Formats: sequence, C-alpha cells, structure tokens
Amino acid sequence: MKTRILTSGASALVLAAALAACGGGGDETEGSGGDGGGGGGTLTYWASNQGASLDNDMEILTPEIEKFEEQTGIQVDVEVVPWSDLTNNTLAAAVSGQGPDVINIGNTNAVTFQSTGAFHEFSDEDFEQLGGEDRFVDSALGTAGAEGQPPTSIPLYSQVYALYYNKQQFADAGLEPPATWEDLVSAAQALTDADAGRYGIVLPGGVVNASMHMAFILSEQDGGSAFDDDGKPTFTSDGMVAGVKRYVDLLSEYHVVNPSVAQFTEGPQAAGEFAQGNAAMLMAQTASMNVLRENGMTPDQYGIVPIPSPQGGDQIGSFVAGTNISIFENTDNLDAALQFVEFMTSDEEQQILNEAYTSLPVIEGLQPTFEAEPDQLETWATIVADYAKPLPLVPEIQAFQANVGEAVVSLIAKAASGGTVSEDDVRAALDEAQQKMGATS
Repeated sequence: MKTRILTSGASALVLAAALAACGGGGDETEGSGGDGGGGGGTLTYWASNQGASLDNDMEILTPEIEKFEEQTGIQVDVEVVPWSDLTNNTLAAAVSGQGPDVINIGNTNAVTFQSTGAFHEFSDEDFEQLGGEDRFVDSALGTAGAEGQPPTSIPLYSQVYALYYNKQQFADAGLEPPATWEDLVSAAQALTDADAGRYGIVLPGGVVNASMHMAFILSEQDGGSAFDDDGKPTFTSDGMVAGVKRYVDLLSEYHVVNPSVAQFTEGPQAAGEFAQGNAAMLMAQTASMNVLRENGMTPDQYGIVPIPSPQGGDQIGSFVAGTNISIFENTDNLDAALQFVEFMTSDEEQQILNEAYTSLPVIEGLQPTFEAEPDQLETWATIVADYAKPLPLVPEIQAFQANVGEAVVSLIAKAASGGTVSEDDVRAALDEAQQKMGATS
C-alpha cells in the first residue's frame, strides 16, 4: 500500500495536471485509465479528510486498507485530500479522465458529479453484491444521486449538524442550553470576554462548504429556499437574506465571534478553538466529536442540542449530510473497485470507521459506535429524524455551494475587518452569487 497526504499545494498540482490532460494526449497514470489492466491488482483511492487532521486519517485508514489488501490481494494506493481541494480535483478528474479508481465525495455534490457522466452507475447486480438497496438507511441512500436515475455513489459516512456547548462555561454563567436563536445570541454575549480571548461562539469563517451549509440551514429556518420548484436559484429571497444575515451578525453586530475565524479554511480549526475553551459554542457536524477528542475534550465536557431557530421560525437544524463513495466510469479495475466499496460499507468496517470518525451509520440496524453520552446519542437520533431536511437534488448544488459559500465567506471577512454588514450588503452578495450560477453550474 502506498499512502500520500495531499496538502492544499499538492492538491493544486493534481488539479493542474488533470486540467492539462484535458482533451487527451497525456500519459496514462495509475488509477482510472491507468496501468491496472482488466485484471489489475492495484486501485487508487482518494479519501476525504474525515479526521482531526490528514495524518489522523492515515492512522485510521491504514490498518483497514491493509486488512482489505490481505483479504483480496488487491493493492490500494491511498491519497487523503483536504475538503478545500476535493471538489475541484474531482471535477478536474471527471473532465480529464485522469483520476483515481475510487473516490470519496461530499453527498451534497452527488447529483452535480453524476451529471458529468464520469461516474459508474450502480446497477441492481452491483447492489446485490453490496447486500441490497434496502440494507442502506433511506435518508442516506437518498443522497446517492438524482431521483429516478441509477445512483453513482454509495453512502459511506452519515452526518448531521448540532450546536455544541461547553457545559462548564454554561454552568459557571448560570445558563441553560439555547432553545431559540435569541437564546443563543444572549448566551454568546454573556460568555464573551474579548480581552481574555474568550468568545461566545466560533465559526468556520473561511470554509466555503461549511458557510454554504449554514446559509442553507439558517435560511430554511427563516422560510427561505435556495431553489424554487423548477430548480431555479432564489438566493435573494427574504428568507435567504435573513438567514445569512443572522449568521454574519454574530460577528458583525454582536461581536461574539473572534474576528480571526475569517482565516479558518478547514473545519477542524473551529472545533479546535472550542475544544481549547476559547469559545463556548460551536455549530458543527457529528464528525467534530472526533476532532474534540483529538484535542483532549471528552463527551462529558460538552452537550449538544439542535441548532435553534428564531422564535416562530421553522424547526430545521441540519440537512442530511455525509460522505459517499464513488467509482470512476473509466476505471480499468471495476471488479476490484466494487470489492473495495463492498468492504468499506460492510457491517464490520462501518462499525470501525464510524467509531473512529464519530459518524452515524448508513446501514440499517447498526447503532452508533463512537464514544458519547447517552443523551447525546438520543439528540443525534432526534436531529436525524425531526430536524434534518435534504438539500435540493439538483445538478447546480455544487455551484450553489461554491457561489453562496464564497459570498458568506466574503461577508464574514468584511465583518472581521471591522466593516458593518447591512441587509443590503447581504442581498447584494447573494445576488452576485446568483448571477454567477450560469458560469459555474
């Protein structure tokens, strides 16, 4: 097994090389279209950054990959790619044909990647090999591709968002966990001491995909919708503007967020600030429990509640988030790739990987295996059942992530520099994002 961690710089080189290969004429590389041959025994796998760091991912994945190699005789070359680069690298590989055999994708991008035609469609026979479609949790399988079309990805790790809060800081201040957005703001104000470097809440201010996630969740609470029934973007609706402004106001108006969050370009950075006690609250996915653990914070030190809505708002606290696994259509190693997907979604591996990554099972009947307080497990289950709304299953969802995510990042940056962010500023940024949709979808 060969392993490689792709930093942002290395990922940029991968992207450039893939784009340079567009139109053909490039040398074949190992992986899809590579030297594996019809009966080849080597796969290339691009894994996503699920752990507290890229090194943490390799620590988790290496023994499992070695187990697969021993069981099958198939060699797997693993590359861990940061989320900040994974989408662009995947799109470049889809266009150029120069990519891995197997790849992790954010399930929010499943329909976008499916529309490229570059990914293997999982047939009924493939699903039989994986144990059948009914083996997978419905909400997770619903993210595998566009409705009415054969899926081009398989659920691997499931996630939802919640509000994490520091139990000791809340107890010391005599505060209860927020039940409404107004409660969240009030608690954040009470827990902020900027002179001491402590803030009420931390945000992943420079992370594009997380910024889109929060725009979606908060705007849905305010009755907004990113797309209309015909799939056309509606980013400047009153609900979208209100949701994004509430998010930015945490920094711009209420000053309960450290301005340095504008420099956070990876999700684990925000979780690290929370774990170190520099922020009392964090809105993050299930996998952040692993980051907290790696930073020395144990589950008994924090609580979780659904991300609260404003009074009178819709009770939406998350979307059906997670990571899927796909096979490139032009792989020379389809049989081996299917065996690898079967291995990664097996009951045994799901239990091992869900425990390591603090993710939720995508397989019916499996229970969460990660360390958590009983009430936390109950809350995660409640969020999945009652507070999670699927993202729109439209090909433009990746462009939505890029454009709206960038808009929110730019607004956070303006607020971090001391600028005032008005409702008109938010609407203008979202209008610009909407105007870009034709160019990036």
